[in-house]
Formats: sequence, C-alpha cells, structure tokens
Amino acid sequence: MTGYLARRVGQAVVVVIGVMIVTFILIHLEPGSVARSILGIRATSDRIAIFNATYGLNQPLYRQLISYVEQVAHGNLGTSYYLQQPVSGLFAQRLPRDLLLLGASTVLALLLSLPMGIYQAVRRGGIADNLLGAASFTLYCMPAFWIAVMLVALLAIQTHVFLPEAPSGTSVGSMLAQPRALALPVLTLTLVQVSGFSRYMRSAAIDVLAQDFLRVARAKGLPERLVLSRHVLRNALLPVVTIVGLSLPGLVTGAIVVEEVFNYQGMGLLFFDAATHHDFPVLLGSTLIVGVATVAGSLLADIAYALLDPRIRYASR
Repeated sequence: MTGYLARRVGQAVVVVIGVMIVTFILIHLEPGSVARSILGIRATSDRIAIFNATYGLNQPLYRQLISYVEQVAHGNLGTSYYLQQPVSGLFAQRLPRDLLLLGASTVLALLLSLPMGIYQAVRRGGIADNLLGAASFTLYCMPAFWIAVMLVALLAIQTHVFLPEAPSGTSVGSMLAQPRALALPVLTLTLVQVSGFSRYMRSAAIDVLAQDFLRVARAKGLPERLVLSRHVLRNALLPVVTIVGLSLPGLVTGAIVVEEVFNYQGMGLLFFDAATHHDFPVLLGSTLIVGVATVAGSLLADIAYALLDPRIRYASR
C-alpha cells in the first residue's frame, strides 16, 4: 500500500505540473490585450508598455513560463492584475467559503442520495422508483443556474422563506450565522449532486442485491435492516466513492455558476471576474488549485476503496 501511494503521489505531481503548463500556454495564447483589458480602452501606448514591462508580458512566452514555474516552486502565485493583491491572499480569503459551500452541499447530497438509491433498488420497477427516477433525471437535465433561479423565485421571492443573496460575512463563522442567506446556494449544489449520486447508488445497489452472499445473510435470519446497512450499503458505496472523488471539476464548475447567481464571495466568483478581466495570475492559480484537488480526490477515492473493501489490495511493486 505504501509503494502504491508513493507512485500515485508521484503521478499526481506530474499531472499537476502538466496541467499548469498547458493552462499557462492556452491562457497566454488567448486573443486580446491583457493590458488593454485591465487599464481600459483609453489607455495610452506608454501606459500599456509600462504595464507589460512590470508584469513581464513583453518577454517571450517560454521566459514567462519559466518565471511562473519558479514563482510557484517558491510558493508565490503572483499578484492579481485587476485587484492588485497577492493571489495567495485572495485564495486564503475565498477558499474557506468554498469549502463550506462545497462541503455542506456534498454531505447533504450523500445523506439524501444514498438511502434514496438503496430504496429505489429495493423497490425497483415500482411507482416510487419511477417517480424518484423521473425526479432525479429531471434534476440531472436542468443546468445549475436554472435550478438556482427557480429556487430564488419560489423560496425567496414568492414565499420569503430564504434570502435571495448569499451571506455577506467574511469568515465561515459569520456566514454560518446567516442560515437563511446560506440555504439557497447550498440547496442548489445539493440538488445538482443528488441527481447523479442517487442514480449511481441505485445501479450499484441493484448489482449487490443480486449477489449470493445476500441470500446467505437472509437465510441466516439477519434482519432486512441490517442486510441493507451492513452488506448492501457498504458494497454499493464503491462506485459512488469513485464518482464523488472524480466529480470535483464538475462541482467546481457548478459552484462558479451558483456563486455568480447568489453573489457568493468564493473562488467561483473570483474566477469569473478574473476571466472577464484577463487576470492571468488568478486564472492560473485557480486552475492549479482545482488540479491539485482533483488528483487528491482521485487518490482519496482509491484509499477509500481499500478501506471499504478489504479484498482490495494494491501491490507495492
């Protein structure tokens, strides 16, 4: 197991470096002037030249890439062109808010989708299974921004149960102190994830229910509740764990939309503003963080596989 983890960590480092290099090249090949986007259309040629010289944008692309890699190696993600603040400082402010949003929505989605998928598998082909499947498929087909707008219209504007705008606090504690404002962003991402997790859980549970060891467990007189919780749930979790680990990029994409709709001051809104203003350091830093989180999620999914199913062993050679 130790050798396997060492190899995976090495592969993860290579993947992250590759993502960083490819993203750097693609962003800098984007048409348009960064200086013109930051300084405005009325900026003089002298101001543009000073801006490009200050940030090294007048150098060849390969020199800019080498300089950026050296900066990252020293833990420096650069300075935002638009906000004139260190990128690492901006991320330190925004990341805890994103962890709250993504963490709360993922936990709620799992708490809803796991029993929902098992229930559908046990009642497969019935009315409840068909209704839940139709609801899940409908949510799956709806884009995140549409779900967010509908929730605002129904639960904020019509009924005034929740607030239409995200919390304005700067810390996690201050945001948790405004549950009516935090509810709709979390609920939106929860519904986006439930549709996918429940379908995978249903499919995996159906496969497990057909296994011989369940017949043995029932023949020994084990209560159905324990059969479902100890055997079906644990074995059906394996494919869901993989989906959770690999769904992070799509979840981050959904978070960008949700943060824009609710004005949630997180990484998604920061990324959107950076893309609008050609703020390369923020775009590159955001991509780097998502790349690290993605490979980390994949690695954690593999570890969870071994913990959930002792039959799985990773060779060290």
